Amino acid sequence: MVYTKIDEIQIKDWLKNNLNDERYSHSLGTAGCAKELAGMYGINQEKAYIAGLLHDCAKCFSNEKLLDIIKNNLEVDECEMLNYKTLHAPVSAYYAEKEFGVTDKEILSAIRWHTLGQIEMSDFEKIIFLADKIEPNTRDKSYREEILNILKEKNGLNKALLKCYKETLKSLVNRDLKICLLTVEIYNKLQDLCKTI
Repeated sequence: MVYTKIDEIQIKDWLKNNLNDERYSHSLGTAGCAKELAGMYGINQEKAYIAGLLHDCAKCFSNEKLLDIIKNNLEVDECEMLNYKTLHAPVSAYYAEKEFGVTDKEILSAIRWHTLGQIEMSDFEKIIFLADKIEPNTRDKSYREEILNILKEKNGLNKALLKCYKETLKSLVNRDLKICLLTVEIYNKLQDLCKTI
């Protein structure tokens, strides 16, 4: 099935022209990792690849451009506006739909929530979230291996997510940044999921 209005070569050309080199490499790595993880869980690998490829398409936009697009086109919760580093997620989902013609709701939702996550995430969304954190091109290799090993455990998907949220919370505290309440709620929900299964 075709999930975009332009082909993969054209998408990659657009990304090359609109991302810096490291972010482009990260996007390719996330796409490959998303496909790999989807294969482990019997999830559509082509869809996962596209979501991974486009997840950061707005990452290198200026804060002004991100805010302008959000203000004029999107509904974004006030909590999400606490940190400029997460603004690209809703805008990337918007661009995936408007610029690349993605209509698949699962792909768009996975892109939309790949930074903060949400309380009720599908396995597809969890995979894109994790692929962003552990892709092999720009992420820490030992952390990648740790997450891949956790994924092999019973209930590994939720346990791997919980590990990521623990690291995110520590990082936010260490950098003296505000924490979106949604992040805390997801962390608490994952704690429950990992204890009950």
